[in-house]
Amino acid sequence: MSNPILRAAHVSKHYTIGERRAVVLNDITLALEPGEFTVISGASGSGKTTLLTILSGLDKPSIGRVWLAGKDITDLDENGLAPLRNRLIGFVFQAFHLVPSLTSLENIMFPAELNRDPDAVEKASHLLQRVGLWERRHNRPEQLSGGEKQRVAICRALVNNPRLIFADEPTGNLDSENSREVVELLLELQQEFNTTLLLATHSRSIADRADRILTLHDGRLVDDGLPS
Repeated sequence: MSNPILRAAHVSKHYTIGERRAVVLNDITLALEPGEFTVISGASGSGKTTLLTILSGLDKPSIGRVWLAGKDITDLDENGLAPLRNRLIGFVFQAFHLVPSLTSLENIMFPAELNRDPDAVEKASHLLQRVGLWERRHNRPEQLSGGEKQRVAICRALVNNPRLIFADEPTGNLDSENSREVVELLLELQQEFNTTLLLATHSRSIADRADRILTLHDGRLVDDGLPS
């Protein structure tokens, strides 16, 4: 067994609202191996998105530790986290989060430019061609369909050849046909780039294709196993 690309130990997250203490995650321990496709499954409110944001360093746990590529990121400030995330992690969100003022090509290039990659244009162009959107390279997000926006977002997530991709309900805003196409594309590219994929979803059909399913219930990890 290789060294885990991501590890979390006894992670909990709670918020205090007035006199009430809301526990969103409760004592989560897990490890992801390089190249795995793992799904986080669970009902709305089970803690899927909170777990993703903590594991990716976008939020901090109330209790517990998180390691990314062997480095403890729990106490890093934003100055320490930002370059690490940009180099090692790609994100795909339900709401796309493309920059409205940038073209498709520019949105994909953006993370590579933050890394001062001299091949940013070449890499972004290759990805756009790979997903069949080269003719849309000069279009801004408002000129793209939902499926096209998500394909651009997937390209942006992959442009730095990350070791880990976090995807939060990536088909949540798409119709069934576009959902199928986006999932197929994401899994094809995950294999091509040999990237670890951690994906939160309600979809049983997506979960059935995973190497592992982590099932959350009321903030607890209640099952960690193979698809049925």
